[in-house]
Amino acid sequence: MEEFKKFKKYIDGHRIESKESALKVTMAIQSSELNAGHGNYTRTLHVPKMFSQADKKRFEKIVDTTYTIFSKTIEAYRKDPAIRKLFPFSKELEELILLRPQYPIPIPICRIDVFYDENLKEFHFCEFNTDGTSAMNENRRLNEFLDLNNAFTALKPDCEIMELMESWVDAFLLTYASSFEAKSDPHIAIVDFLENAYLSELYEFEKLFKKRGFVCEVVDIRDLKYDGSKLVNVKTNTTFDVIYRRAVTKDVMEHYDELKDNFIQCVKDGNVVLIGAFQTQIVHHKCINQVLFDKTMRTYFTEEECAFLDEHLPKTYDLTLDVANRIVLQKADWIIKPKDSYAAKGVWAGCDLNQEHWAQVLYDFVDHDYIAQEYIPPFKSENIDLVNYDHWMMYSNLTGLYTYNGVFAGVYSRMSDSGIISTQYNEKTVPTLFLSNEE
Repeated sequence: MEEFKKFKKYIDGHRIESKESALKVTMAIQSSELNAGHGNYTRTLHVPKMFSQADKKRFEKIVDTTYTIFSKTIEAYRKDPAIRKLFPFSKELEELILLRPQYPIPIPICRIDVFYDENLKEFHFCEFNTDGTSAMNENRRLNEFLDLNNAFTALKPDCEIMELMESWVDAFLLTYASSFEAKSDPHIAIVDFLENAYLSELYEFEKLFKKRGFVCEVVDIRDLKYDGSKLVNVKTNTTFDVIYRRAVTKDVMEHYDELKDNFIQCVKDGNVVLIGAFQTQIVHHKCINQVLFDKTMRTYFTEEECAFLDEHLPKTYDLTLDVANRIVLQKADWIIKPKDSYAAKGVWAGCDLNQEHWAQVLYDFVDHDYIAQEYIPPFKSENIDLVNYDHWMMYSNLTGLYTYNGVFAGVYSRMSDSGIISTQYNEKTVPTLFLSNEE
């Protein structure tokens, strides 16, 4: 891409200035809500991720086809017991999933993470995030800090930056407005288990809703009490009409007994609008990769949709002893993951381990609710970490396609010099630009 060459040439020709600029960006990050303390702050690189308009159209098409498949899967789960049997959900969770939302949108928010080859314009799926989808504020701040990037301000690329915070507030309110008996001035609760939450982002969303004139509170889900008609924050006595659920389903089910008489019962009674409803777990759970290959599930898809899945979905198996025996000597080709987790917790890529370590972790997790998945080598591109190094390096890329109410909304771009792209594995997050003059 020509624009990248311009950035590289400029940075190489202005090394001292560029290093000072990179340090300013890092200091701005450390002074912002992207710094969680104890050395836990967002790391970045000096060249933003730059996509063409052709890439943007490709992302829109990926989202459109994938969302259609997800919608069909959710509806099939509702009406077909044979499809429900494909998922390992408890009776309690199945009951929550079958509660039909008070709005027509199957999945209000989703991030479809893909390994995207920027040269071939092809991709493979990595995973799907629904409940708990995050990092929109991280995206926003890094975009703002581009004003401190000397190469960006000097070159002034003609580009579009897709904003993800206000646009999600718009999508959220649109979803709520489509619900039964929606109010013009709803009280909004943003809920999570706050010890697990991306707290700074939740409070940024709270500010945006308040700025628009709504009553909005970030609430620990355990502080919501139900009186039979209303859901109330026991700490502020505020009643709520609609919930923005950031608490992932796995955490909710682990606290089911603690929540069943309040939050869960209110949802069951339909006395609060839940965005997103528990049916999003159908897509969020890692078993979705196996289900989408199942012959019964395939009867609900068109031939084109089946071909799309065959081409882009990595092969996935339960991590049984038989599977472990088959893949133990093929470590470069496989990755193992928990069936229901987030933030890359408990994920191991064979390419990052020596043979002895790979065999150890592989057999340690046999029959422990793990999957073995075909490892897709990420697309690599050049970038530079001027805070820590003076040389250019090749980084693996992960492209997160935000999807609001079924429509492509923007990109979360992460890069890493290891086989797994996540915060705990040396992840870097970079702002994303769509160049206006590149098709």
